[in-house]
Amino acid sequence: MTHSRPRPAGILVVANRTCPCPMLLDEVARRVSDAPMDVLVVVPALNSRLRHWLSDVDDAIARAHDRLELALAELRTRGVVARGEVGDAHPLVAIDDALARFPASAIVIATLPPSQSNWLERGLIDKARARFDTPVTHLISTAGLVEERIAA
Repeated sequence: MTHSRPRPAGILVVANRTCPCPMLLDEVARRVSDAPMDVLVVVPALNSRLRHWLSDVDDAIARAHDRLELALAELRTRGVVARGEVGDAHPLVAIDDALARFPASAIVIATLPPSQSNWLERGLIDKARARFDTPVTHLISTAGLVEERIAA
């Protein structure tokens, strides 16, 4: 009787307005080619402060779903089978929620450059590294906002 080797724990990818960023997708594809593993992409449903006060979360969720579907399709073109979900608007909560169900051996967080990133302003990377035992890799997207690319 042959036993298949258990797959190593997977990669948890967290990206917001940068998703799908080619650099991020290439990094995930490179890691998976080194050792086959599961990939979970979480896109927090981000809302502007105004929309948040107006409770217009449906629009934020719909935009997050669009970015997520694009990212999963782009990963498939790189030979990576991944699943994904729209997460809580607060990225640390979204990571917590995902780790409760998905055993990750690595967390990859993609942000906009420091001058454009609310996540960096709020110290997300340091907070994530302090809070989770899983190694956190931070990638800075140079591709710009996906919504601007989708609209173009």
